Amino acid sequence: MARISLCIGFILFALTCSVQNVFATNWTADMKEGKATLQSAGPLAFGPDGILLIADTKAAAIVAVATGDTKAAANVKPLKVEAINEKVAALLGTTADQILIQDMVVNPLSRNAYLAVSRGRGPDAAPVLVRVKVDGQLEVVALDKVKFSRAELPNAPADAPVGEGNRQSNPRRESITDLAFTEGRVLVAGLSNEEFASTLRSIPFPFKEVTTPTSVEIYHGAHGRFETRAPVRTFVSYNVGKETQVLAAYTCTPLVQFPLSDLKPGAKIKGKTIAELGNRNRPLDMLVYEQNGKTYLLLTNSSRGVMKISTDNMAGAESIVAPVPDGNTKGLGYETIADWKGVDQMDRFDSKHVLVLRRNEGGALNLEALPLP
Repeated sequence: MARISLCIGFILFALTCSVQNVFATNWTADMKEGKATLQSAGPLAFGPDGILLIADTKAAAIVAVATGDTKAAANVKPLKVEAINEKVAALLGTTADQILIQDMVVNPLSRNAYLAVSRGRGPDAAPVLVRVKVDGQLEVVALDKVKFSRAELPNAPADAPVGEGNRQSNPRRESITDLAFTEGRVLVAGLSNEEFASTLRSIPFPFKEVTTPTSVEIYHGAHGRFETRAPVRTFVSYNVGKETQVLAAYTCTPLVQFPLSDLKPGAKIKGKTIAELGNRNRPLDMLVYEQNGKTYLLLTNSSRGVMKISTDNMAGAESIVAPVPDGNTKGLGYETIADWKGVDQMDRFDSKHVLVLRRNEGGALNLEALPLP
């Protein structure tokens, strides 16, 4: 899912956190201490001061937890843990086929990695938060006595199956599909119970009031129509020209811009589709990085590998408003990173590496830091 690496470069993000600490009185001042209860653990993101944002999709809520993991990393070597799914399962007293790793994110201060895990595969699966320390050791993060706050999302879809047979789904599971912290706000993508179901929310942090979401509409070239019900799968925020934009990727695979300033309660906005990257494909995770004076997007996908997309022409990109049939591509181009096979999740590890969760040929999941491509 989406991530803390939303500013250009790892160092710039760390500096942003430092500036926020100067001007904010106390990011945890309004948190209460006790047990942070989760019904599920989905997308993750880090905010300032080691605060971890956890998407509880079943409850349609965001839980902010002060991890206390705020010690700056020093002389850290690139992390690699082979068969991380088997090691997590052993830690939880079960087998690898009985867990799902829902998301992975890196604490930009300590560089410890955090995993959102489901113990079990059915509706009664238990959410668990696992920390992978920079030395490769694993531990369960206890939530019994922590500082935390909670934001309940209004207008969430009902927690009930819809459809029949293989097409049956539960919209509540997509109440939150990705989230990120940027410019003092928590950005949340997902579905609502409104007619225009696809939404982006911009929630001030620390949490006070959560208002109605912004409904978003896009033109989907591969489908040849405007859509209002398909959820954003992953997103980042990024400055295009002088304006902060949310860059959102959807299934089949349009890349769409939304001005951050347009995300207002109850508004209905239309995004600008700047790329069609091929059909029959689901985007999984995305980040922004800078290399040799240029800025790139990395987008990992279910069937088209990891795409490296230059942002050079993004400011002047034309809007796609006509069908793009037969799996063709249009708009911003990309190159496929051939060596990065099987990547499900990724996040910035340091200024030179990306931490990825990827499946090897034997089916095991490895957690490893790879040099920026």
